Formats: sequence, structure tokens, C-alpha cells
Amino acid sequence: MDQPLRIAGLGLVVADVARSTAFYAALGFTGVAPGRLAFGGVDLRLTAAIGAPYPEPRAANDPWFQHFALAVADIDAAAATALAAGATPISTGGPQLLPPNTGGVTAWKFRDPDGHPLELSYLPGSAWSKAAAPGAVFLGVDHTAVAVADLAASTAWYEALGFVEAGRSTNTGPEQDRLDGLDGVIVDIVALSPPGAGPHLELLAYRSPAPVPPRPVADGDVAATVTLLGGDGAGARRDPDGHRLSLTDSAAHPY
Repeated sequence: MDQPLRIAGLGLVVADVARSTAFYAALGFTGVAPGRLAFGGVDLRLTAAIGAPYPEPRAANDPWFQHFALAVADIDAAAATALAAGATPISTGGPQLLPPNTGGVTAWKFRDPDGHPLELSYLPGSAWSKAAAPGAVFLGVDHTAVAVADLAASTAWYEALGFVEAGRSTNTGPEQDRLDGLDGVIVDIVALSPPGAGPHLELLAYRSPAPVPPRPVADGDVAATVTLLGGDGAGARRDPDGHRLSLTDSAAHPY
């Protein structure tokens, strides 16, 4: 039976697998096997680093940037839990309520102990909120997002894989500045939905601040995040900006 393309998970390169396992367990992930966790059917695969640490500067407008977002039922409680587990804030001033024209979501960005960026996302009345179990704080993986240099080219590349544009916006203003921990943010965002169920993809094209020059990210570097794809037609390996994609059935960490 044909299986529609989906985002099945993320692969992270980390300095200490045990430390990262404990960190992500605090955010709602459960262990499946050594170096492998899951949350609501979405995989998180952890591989020990053999290369460079996460590069500096490591801001949302940098070419190697990729984060994934967790839907939450209580963003203040979720942020407090992440900080207690070892997170470092990216956002300034705590969670930020974004304007209605950008979705009206409350969001907060932070880094895990290795510097990988993440986001918490809260939207009252969303499907996540309606399906939340009583007392749950972390609800699941909502999306992953990558920085792109050419929004049109990247949109077309992912559409050729089977992704479908689900919306777009231009985010700017003081709330976006505080969310990203940057000044003068103007970012164009395209949301792309895969044919299958699960997380969606967001493409982030920063007009301002201008991205720093790209720097190669080698396999085994902490910044070598992989988007794990499942379903038919999931054999792509690199997008136009060098972000890694891979099938989920690799015996080793998928590069």
C-alpha cells in the first residue's frame, strides 16, 4: 500500500547522549531504545558528536539554523520545565504573544544543552489544545523550521517532494524581535504540509537582520540536524540550502 510522505522525526547530533535523553524526557519524550525517543509517533534520534560544536553566531537568521517546535497547553509551565532541565533562552522577556496577522500564537524560543534551537507554541482552541489530556503540559511536535536563502526556490523544491503550501506570512515588530532575540526582524515564512499526518515544515527567509555568510556543516557536527522522512518518495538528501533529509529506515544515524 502506498504511504504518503510525512515528517517522521528529527535526528540530532549531541555531545552527550545520556544528558540529551534526560533533557528531552523532561519535555515529554519517552525512551524507545538507546539514543532513540518518541513523542506522539514522532521520532527523536540522538547520535554522539564526532565533529564541531554548534557554531557561533547561532541565531534564527543564520543559514544553518533549524529548530523544531513543541505544542504546549501551558507555555509558562512548559518554559519553566525546560529551563529547569537545562535550557538556555533565545527569546527575551519570556513567551511572546504574536500579532493576529501572524497567527496569534504565543511562542518562546530556547536552546537545548548542545545549542540546538527549539520553540514552544501555544494557541488556544487549536487541535492540539482540544486533544490535550487533562493536566498535560507538553502535547507533541508541531513543526520543524529551516532558514532558507531563496524562499521561492526552496518552496518549489519541497513542493516537488509532495509538500503543499498551507499558508504564509511576513513577521515583524517588537514581539518578533523579542521572540528571536534579534533587532529589526523581518522574516517571510511559508508553511508546508506533507501529504501524510504529523508535523509540518516552515521555511524562514530573513530579510533583516541579514544572515551571516554560510559555513559548511559536516556530518557528525552538532549542527548536522536531519529531518527524518517516512512514506513513498522520501529519498531526498539535501535541500537547496544544505539541510539534511533522510529516510527513517537507516540502520545508523541517517545522514
